[in-house]
Amino acid sequence: MKKQKAFVYKCSACGHEEPKWLGRCPECGEWNTLIETAVTGRGGPGQGAGHGGAGGGRSGSIPQSFPLSSIDPQEGSRIGSGIPELDRVLGGGIMKRSAILVGGEPGIGKSTLLLQAAAAAETKGRILYISGEESAGQIRMRADRLGLLKGTKGGGSLGERIEICCSGRLEDITALLESVKPVLIMVDSAQTLFTAEAGMVPGTVNQMKYCAFELISWVKEHDAALFLVAHVTKEGIISGPKTLEHMVDTVLYFEQNEGDSRFLRAAKNRFGSVDEIGIFTMGEKGLSAVEDTSLLFLVRREGELPAGVATAAVLEGSRTLLVEIQALTVPAKGAMSRVFSDRIDSARVSRVAAALEKHLGLRLSDQDLYVNVAGGIRIGEVGAELALGCAIYSARTGLALPAGLVIAGELSLTGEIRPIRRLAGRVKTARGLGFDRFIGPEEGAETARKEWTAVRDIKSAIKLIFAQK
Repeated sequence: MKKQKAFVYKCSACGHEEPKWLGRCPECGEWNTLIETAVTGRGGPGQGAGHGGAGGGRSGSIPQSFPLSSIDPQEGSRIGSGIPELDRVLGGGIMKRSAILVGGEPGIGKSTLLLQAAAAAETKGRILYISGEESAGQIRMRADRLGLLKGTKGGGSLGERIEICCSGRLEDITALLESVKPVLIMVDSAQTLFTAEAGMVPGTVNQMKYCAFELISWVKEHDAALFLVAHVTKEGIISGPKTLEHMVDTVLYFEQNEGDSRFLRAAKNRFGSVDEIGIFTMGEKGLSAVEDTSLLFLVRREGELPAGVATAAVLEGSRTLLVEIQALTVPAKGAMSRVFSDRIDSARVSRVAAALEKHLGLRLSDQDLYVNVAGGIRIGEVGAELALGCAIYSARTGLALPAGLVIAGELSLTGEIRPIRRLAGRVKTARGLGFDRFIGPEEGAETARKEWTAVRDIKSAIKLIFAQK
């Protein structure tokens, strides 16, 4: 029988073999010494090739496995970013040996966030900031404008701890990583990385996959963490291959409202929750955390509320937010009614409107519905549905809700008010902001205070709220 012909890449310096080409030999550390070599025999390519790690990297060695109980759980300790809102979204800090992908619209503040995190990181190790889009002078100007080096002569120890590299060539970056041995690596952005092995045009699918894999592999083998900035498409999703999101440990999205507010969310997080949200405002000194969220999402008014406005207590991760939901109904301009809502899912608005029409007899099928959330935050929690229904009812009938009332609850298709999480925490937050009445589901009423009013269904809730009107 004819023997099968295969190829391996053999190091001309030490003889180490790999199944695929690498720029650097993992055994001896020499660069550009792996040469394609034809082999014949029963073994296929890569037989006996080592891949580093504890299993040994010598040719012919067998990789070793370890019992799960023998692995040190402290290997993946966290580094404080120095930015509480970022730590909140990451699940408590930056996990070592992890890769974090940050996406957002152009000019939203991704580079500013990384530079501020580099300056505030709670580590004494060196930090490498890699920029393929800006020059070193531009980065220094941003640091001076943000006041990151203020108070130290020539930047002091902070300016020396952060090192700048303005290159997108992967070979230069990997050589610098081996020389500097940073604990934090900021890459701005993934679309500017390139290597001759994947072509010479940056931003292609192969370039991004190949370069990202090499950088992620490096941080997995060292006590370091990687931030990758990614561009987004016009639909607001990260551009490039979807495999990038699968390769990294955490995917963060930066969102912006009509003003200066920024919202940082996690779409994927292997080391924490994806329900947390970080809230920032952009100013002359960069991004700053919002301490009092009521200033963003609540409109302070004197006297009665206008029709179509309801205050909802919603959960965003571990924090409770009070937001103002605004609704407007107008006669449909065409044969079919439409829903205009970008802060609350339009399908949810249609579902709540259908429940109102069915169980209250409120005609909405001939109305165009407009729904907004003050402050521009996007709401996805089901606890906002009862407040949304009350706002739509108020807009359609012209009856305003009482002032000082906070509403929370999930509205089912049968018209029932379903229980939600952490009712006591919502009441406590509402009371601290000056609200004295709370309407919600029956479950949890036994632990509520005197200002709590439990309702069973949407009909009883509407009757209770608008009884005097």
